[in-house]
Amino acid sequence: MRTFATALLLMTCAGSAMAAEASCTAQATDKKLAGAAKTSFMTKCERDMKASCDTQASEKKLSGAAKTSFTNKCVKDSVGM
Repeated sequence: MRTFATALLLMTCAGSAMAAEASCTAQATDKKLAGAAKTSFMTKCERDMKASCDTQASEKKLSGAAKTSFTNKCVKDSVGM
């Protein structure tokens, strides 16, 4: 029972942490960026998210089409397109 409660708590915390991260588009809007500043911010944010998603795919030991699909969806979700 204690193990189940601990696992549930960890899953709840992980979900909260993921929800706390705003997408790149939301961050740009919050910062009230426009024009070249927004383009630059979005480019850097997308590049950072791709690196992060690639790392996650490697941790999951994905390769080939599965890695590509996972990375594309991860980046799309992170950027907020």
